[in-house]
Amino acid sequence: MADLAHSQVTAGHDGGTRRDFLILTAGALAGIGAACAVWPFIDSLNPAKDTLALSTTEVDLAPVQAGQRLTVAWRGKPVFIDHRTPEEIKAAQDVDVASLRDPQPDSARAKKPEWLVIVGVCTHLGCIPLGNKPGDDRGQYGGWFCPCHGSVYDTSGRIRQGPAPLNLVVPPYDFTSDTAIKIG
Repeated sequence: MADLAHSQVTAGHDGGTRRDFLILTAGALAGIGAACAVWPFIDSLNPAKDTLALSTTEVDLAPVQAGQRLTVAWRGKPVFIDHRTPEEIKAAQDVDVASLRDPQPDSARAKKPEWLVIVGVCTHLGCIPLGNKPGDDRGQYGGWFCPCHGSVYDTSGRIRQGPAPLNLVVPPYDFTSDTAIKIG
């Protein structure tokens, strides 16, 4: 009789261990199945490949001579790249920053003094200022002029006159070499 009781206890114990194992295994498989079912939805929240391709723009600066300006597209906006002359650099650096509406020194706007990179969208109502093409009106400060409402920017893209409240935006950019930049 003692052997029978011992075998029943042992069988009950083994059954509980198997049952626990089956419950844990079924739970783990259900969790993995749920994760596999949810993953396509989570992955669809990532930006599309064509959007990621537009998030950065690489520009070769080698052909741009001092005094020339270049316009490139980044995230659907024009970006002005100005290869500034020593005179333009000096004019931008000599400004009394305290007299500006949006005070910002030129050194905070240009990583290398000879290259200014700014988003070419007026901070007043989103117009595209003139001044990047030869013959354009650059305003009295030699920078950019927005003819829609008369905002005038200097050679550092800082607002100097007119209704625009802020300087032209400097996008995130890095020099990948002496003659190339990556915007974004």
